[in-house]
Amino acid sequence: MQPFRLGTRGSPLALAQAAMVRDALYAAHGWSDGAVEIVPIRTTGDRVQDRALAEIGGKALWTKELDRALLDGEIDCAVHSMKDVETVRPAAIAIVAMLQRADVRDRLIGAATLADIRADGVVGSSSPRRAAQVRRRRPDLQIVLFRGNVDTRLTKLAAGEVDATLLAAAGLDRLGRPDIGTAIPVDEMLPAPAQGAVGIETRADDARASAIVGAIDHLATRICVLAERAVLAALQADCHSPVAALASLSGDTLTLRAELLAEDGSDGVAGLITGAVGDTAMPARLAQDLLDRASPAIRALFAG
Repeated sequence: MQPFRLGTRGSPLALAQAAMVRDALYAAHGWSDGAVEIVPIRTTGDRVQDRALAEIGGKALWTKELDRALLDGEIDCAVHSMKDVETVRPAAIAIVAMLQRADVRDRLIGAATLADIRADGVVGSSSPRRAAQVRRRRPDLQIVLFRGNVDTRLTKLAAGEVDATLLAAAGLDRLGRPDIGTAIPVDEMLPAPAQGAVGIETRADDARASAIVGAIDHLATRICVLAERAVLAALQADCHSPVAALASLSGDTLTLRAELLAEDGSDGVAGLITGAVGDTAMPARLAQDLLDRASPAIRALFAG
């Protein structure tokens, strides 16, 4: 019998996440070793490392090659870091499952706190959201483009190219590096929507693959991540848009927080909404509230 083929990017973190999905499938279905084949697929985002994603195609650079392989039947499912998945997905592809979410926070590496970075220091980041949040707290700091996998970024930091950088705690943990950097509380730096979540997609018409993958879905993670993604959809946000969002679940009550920022960090607006899990209009209400209270400069970055 042909192994169940699991497509993934080829970075160390992506492969670690794919292995997590493989092991979850083994546990859920009682499969033996070899029943799942991990198929690395090189993406444009992995190949082009000298420019910001927003300049060369946005989040699709992480997904389009995996989408093609999935739709062409070369793989049975695709594994993604959910924060790298475009808000609007092709109708022929379905997000079928998410693993239980890991630490959602960012970690600061190179200094204990943002306040400890030297005056007029340099911070490496490719994230508009992180750049704006850092500038909001430390307008004296210079932000420079910092792309590449975790090892590449840490090597650049060690070589003194920057004074500090920020990485997702979840990624460092999954790479076996839980002691690197200092986690920043979400009250100080709200994370990217879907940060810390791993998602698995199948072809929408593939009932067999959907059933196989659906067995490892973590419902609470799915509810929270889909709410955060719905905020992005309501804002019509893209890779240029500095936006943060985080949902939390307590019983049947969902709390959703979000923040919009000016690119230079000079202004920002934050909000919170609480309601029933089944209230699918809640993310759009929060998005509209933020836009209503935002400055014209911030509104221009979102729904126009």
